[in-house]
Formats: sequence, C-alpha cells, structure tokens
Amino acid sequence: MNTTSTYRYIFFLLSFLVTSSCSIKKYIPEGETLYTGAEIETTLEENAKDIKIDALNAELNTLLRPEPNSKIIGMRLGLYYHYKAQREKPGFINKWLNKKIGEEPVYFSEVDPQRVEELILNRMDNRGFFYGKANSEIDSTRKFAGVKYTVDVPQPYTLEKFELEKDSLPIYDEIQDLLSETRIKPGDRFDLQLMKFERERIDVAMKQRGYYNFNPDFLIFEADTNRYDNKKFDLFLRLKEGTPSRSVIPYTIDSITVHPNYSIGSDTLTRVSDTVNGINFVQREEFFKPKKLEPYILFEKGQNYNSQTARLTSNRLSSIGSYKFVNTRFSEKDTVANENGNGLLDADIFLSPLNKRSLRAELQAVSKSNGFAGPGVALTYNNRNFFRGGETFSLSGNFSYETQISAGSNSGLSSIAGGLRADLVIPRLVPFSPSRFKYSVPKTKISLGGDILKRSKLYTLTSVNSTFGYTWNANKYVYHELNPINLTYVNLANTTAEFDSILAKNPFLRQSFQQQFIASLNYGFTYNELADEEKSNPFFFSTNLDIAGNLLSLVSGNKNTVFGLEYAQYAKLDVDLRYYFKWGKEQAFITRVYAGWGIPYGNSSTLPFVKQFFSGGPYSVRAFKIRSLGPGTFSSEGDGTTSFFDQSGNLKLEANLEYRFPIISYLKGAFFADAGNVWLTNKLDISDDEPQATQDFNQELSTKGQFGKDWTKQLGIGVGFGLRVDIQSFVIRLDLASPIQIPYLPEGERIRTPFFDGGSNNLVFNFAIGYPF
Repeated sequence: MNTTSTYRYIFFLLSFLVTSSCSIKKYIPEGETLYTGAEIETTLEENAKDIKIDALNAELNTLLRPEPNSKIIGMRLGLYYHYKAQREKPGFINKWLNKKIGEEPVYFSEVDPQRVEELILNRMDNRGFFYGKANSEIDSTRKFAGVKYTVDVPQPYTLEKFELEKDSLPIYDEIQDLLSETRIKPGDRFDLQLMKFERERIDVAMKQRGYYNFNPDFLIFEADTNRYDNKKFDLFLRLKEGTPSRSVIPYTIDSITVHPNYSIGSDTLTRVSDTVNGINFVQREEFFKPKKLEPYILFEKGQNYNSQTARLTSNRLSSIGSYKFVNTRFSEKDTVANENGNGLLDADIFLSPLNKRSLRAELQAVSKSNGFAGPGVALTYNNRNFFRGGETFSLSGNFSYETQISAGSNSGLSSIAGGLRADLVIPRLVPFSPSRFKYSVPKTKISLGGDILKRSKLYTLTSVNSTFGYTWNANKYVYHELNPINLTYVNLANTTAEFDSILAKNPFLRQSFQQQFIASLNYGFTYNELADEEKSNPFFFSTNLDIAGNLLSLVSGNKNTVFGLEYAQYAKLDVDLRYYFKWGKEQAFITRVYAGWGIPYGNSSTLPFVKQFFSGGPYSVRAFKIRSLGPGTFSSEGDGTTSFFDQSGNLKLEANLEYRFPIISYLKGAFFADAGNVWLTNKLDISDDEPQATQDFNQELSTKGQFGKDWTKQLGIGVGFGLRVDIQSFVIRLDLASPIQIPYLPEGERIRTPFFDGGSNNLVFNFAIGYPF
C-alpha cells in the first residue's frame, strides 16, 4: 500500500467513525438528552499531599451512576443498533446485532448529580477524609450532556490508639487475644471497611473457639476525636449493650449422633444403635460400619464447638463417595451451662446415601483423523459402599471395531479392540491412618485391567496393567496422586510379514516394542484454580513424574530381564501450565504451555511405545492429524506406514492460545493458534550388521528427529476456529484448523498461508468431546 492509499484509508476510516457517531443524534427523542458520562477531578489540601490519589480516584469513580452507553473506537455501536432495531422494518441483521450487542439508551434525565455527590462524601467519610467537599457541573449541548465532579480532599484522620474496652466477662479475654493479629495499626487512617473486616475476622475466630451464638453485629467500634486537635483519633472496641447472654459463652458438644442411612420420612422406631468413641450411630440395619465411619468425624464429645471442624467434617463425609447429602445440625440443650459455665450442644449428622448399584451402557461412534471409523460399546458397573466401609467397586468393559475408510494403499485395514478393568477405591489410606488429612478424605485405589488390540494384516497387541496408589486433596486447589506400584505387561504377537518388515526397517520402533515389562512409580501434582468461580484469572499447573525399572534392576542383579521378561528403565517428567483471562459474559483468553521429557537409561535405549510422546490431533496441535508430527522434521508419509506407525519422540514441546466467546444460548465459538512437535534427544545406534535400507532409515530418523538449536523452525504451527455445544459442562467440539508451518517439508517451503495454500491437505477437521484444555 503506497502513501497516498494509506492517507485515503485513514481519511475514510476517520470519516466513517465521525459519521457513525453523529448518526446517533437523529435517533435521540425530542426532549431527551443522551448521557455521555462523568469524570472526577480531585484536589488535595496542602497537608494531604502524601495521599495516594490514583487509588482514591479509582474508588470514587466506582460511585458514578449511571453507566453511560459504551463506546467502541469512539462509536456507540450498541446504542446505534438498538435504535436501528426500533424501526418499523429493522431487518434481520439489525435485529440480530441488537440482540447481541444492543444497549438501551441512557438519558440525562436518569442522572442525579446531587445523589452522586452524597455518595462521594459518604465514601470519603468512610475512608477517613472527613469534612471534604464535592460539587458537580453539567456540560451539555442540544442532544448530549455529561457531568464533571470536583472533589476537595482534606487531610485524613489517622489512628493514635486502638484498644478493647473490657469488663469481667471471659469473652473479652478471647477477643483481646485475637487482637494480637489485627490489621488495624496506629498511624493508619480511619477506614470503615477495615473495621467491618475486623468484625468478620473476630466472628470467624470466635466460632472456632466455641462461641456458637456469636455474631459480628454484637461488636461495635467507637472513634474519639475530642482528645486531639491535629486530625487524630482513638478507636475503641466493645460489645453492644443488650448482647444476649448465650452469645458470650462458649459451647461444648454434649452428644454426637450419626444417621448413616437417613431418608426423609424413614421409620424411626426400628433402629439399631452402636457407640464408637462416644459417637452414637443409628441405622435401621448396618448400612455403613460404625468403626469405618467414625474416623471421618473430626469433632468429639466434650470438645468446644468449632465451625471450621464442623465444615471440614461435612467435606470429608461428602468426599467418601457413598452419600449425596450430608447435613450436620447443632441444637442447644435446655440446660443453661455445664460446670465450666459453657453451653451444651447436641450434634446430629444426617447422611443420605446414593444408589448402591448402578449400570451404565454407552454406544459409541468413532471417527479419527487418521481415517479410521467404526462403532463401539462400553459397559460400567458400580457398587458403592461395597464392603460397608465406603468402598466403591467398578467393573468396566469396552469393545470397538474400526476400519480404514479412506482411499489409497491403506484402505481396507481394520482393528478390533477390547478391554476389561476392575477398580476398587477405598476412602482411606491403606494401611495408614487418615488423621493427618483434615481437608478431605485420602483414597486408596487398586486397579487391574487388560486390553487387546488386533490390527488386520499387522499384529495383535495385548497388555495387562495393575496399579496401587493414593489420591488426596490438600485443599480446594491442590491435588496429589501417588502410585508406588504401577505394573504393565505388553505382548506383541501374531505379527505379519508386512509388519515384521516394518520393524526390521525401523529399529527405533522395534526397540520400543521389545521391552515387555514396565514397573514404575508415578507421582502427580495439580494446582487448579478453575473450580473457584470468583477468580477472574484462574491458573492451572500440573506435573507428573514417572520412574521405572530401578527396583527391578536391584532385584534382578543388574540383569536386563526379570521373570524372563525384558523390563524398561527410564525417567519421565511433564509440566502443563495454563492461564485463563476471563471477562464479560463467558469470554476468555487462554494460554497454555506443555513440556515433557523422557530419558531412557540402563536397560533401555528408547522409551517403551506406550510411554512415548505424540503431537497433533484435537487435544494438541489441531492443524495436524492425530500423532502425525515429528520427531523433528521426520515424516513417515510415503512409506505406507501412516495408518499404524504413530510418530513419536522422548521430548515434547507445545504452546496454545485460544479465545472463547458465546454466540447464542449453548453455542460457543473460538479462535485458536497451536504450535508443537516431538523430538529425539538420544542418537540412535546404527549397526553395520543391519540391511542398508534399515541403516538409511535409521540415519534419516536420527538426523531429522534430533532436538537442536533450530527447534523453532521444526514446530508444527497452525490456526483455526471452532464451534462448541456446551450444555451444562457437556461439550461437543468441532474445530477447523490449517497449518502455517509444516516442519517435514523442505526448509524454505514450510511456511504456508492458512486456509489458502496446500489444497485439501491444508484443512484438518477435528471432532472431540470436551474442551482441549
């Protein structure tokens, strides 16, 4: 674009903006004036120069009422399309735009400057700026009007002394002890909001010290400015007169009764009662063993009431997995007090069970980006409270058939897959005590499963997996998973001559199938703020560590087999970081970075096939087919193996950007950009005993797949857009993506214009369930 064209473009854009803004005027009704907003100008007194004026201005600006119509690049588009939609024949586009971004007009007749002045002065008083001044001035034309507020900010009142006015009641000793952690300090300016916070803080702490009937409204602050003439004040805290006597004494738990099988309207006559450690368990028949349920209750008979302990107990009972409702009720006894002067409480815990057994069946239709498609079925049986101790037993099975429906040399290939898995989840640490886990119940998980995959004309792959481990939540953000025992046996059998030739040609793939036995220790840590709806910018962090073969190496005496099976040795670590920036109505911008590295050593020269990293697909770099990237600039296309050889590596790097926005009702949209690949970090051994074709293949894979300083030029990069049907967190996702950089093309030919270059190969359609991250 030359200079003349640039000036014309700028002139046209400015003309359009001015014309659009002025076009609003003709729609404003006679007798009305459009409100254009307000501004505040603050002036500090000479002795108030050290005040942080920006923070004060920001707070006062929140008081301006009402909000004017919004502007976008100087245009009131929301108002414009609202007016357009009011015409006799608005047209479909104007009606749709009004529904999406339209705004009701805000007229000056709705503005009350005097009321805003009162709000400003009240807020200044609450922040210690007593005797300030606020004035307003209206700035108007024939159709538009705004307000300018001028505020004189005086020197604030600052705290000289803060103390508690005490009498003989024991409760004052408790409050005095809590004031050691107060945020109200001498030298601070008067701040009503801080005083409200202090009352709430004391209330929470008092309820944790047994004061069941305490209330923050019973506390009152009094400020005394008469002792000073230099804008200082003393602050006193006391209980209000007339505070009920039952609110100033602590309460002790006199009895605890648990109803493990409670339902509304249930028979209350025929009950079996049992007592464990002073806790009464009442149930029609033994639904839950009292000795198994008692450790989840954190408060005891004779203890002072503690609101936090009661809340944590409810959380623990809910997380067992056997109950849909947990209701803890405390009731005061008629007895005024015990020998210590404490009130008495009876605690009743009502537990409403979930259905003990459930059976779920799923019919599935699978369509993969590598051309395979077919039906599947999955069955899951759940038995909750299996041994009457909150255990959940699950048995699941699946079966699927897929066939290669795409044309070409690979058409006609098919695969049959099936699996059976049993899981037992025990809501406690076996064999350890759960007493240290206050926030939620730690769980022990034992799993045993088997899978079989038969690919026509290629091979049969069977595997058996068994794990024993623990999961627990440290708090509402932090989750841990530790599997000290994780055993996997993989057997490759019934290989055809065609697949044997592939293995002979590709030693890297052959070695990854040779190690049949994996004995590893896994640990996972997750920090997740997404569940906290109050956070507008939640953060997600997850890391997993997987170490295999070290113990077997000691047991086997450093031999490369155990029980006649070759075992794997490696260390593998991955990190997943995500940041969510949310605003407006369901709008979010998400950034994600993922890195993973696996190091084979000792008995292994490569990672086992099931432990390698892959890139590409609907949950990765969406502009490339599933598992089709890498390693490095290597590609298996052209050798006829793409249908069964998934390209892999021991190093993976990925980054994603995604902007999500609502369209209409349950339909959401997104624009995204992805980048990533996998690489090799170890040089492959090239043996002179191998056939020349094998040596050539190994040399190409080793050269093209190595991670090096030019790794950024080897990234698969793509952009795209998508539609998501989001119905109460069940998401069906459709994404269309196109590559910008294709790493396996010759250097100098890797960059493409997305959606235009490359013909049909430049478009990748992804169908998936759930968000990608």
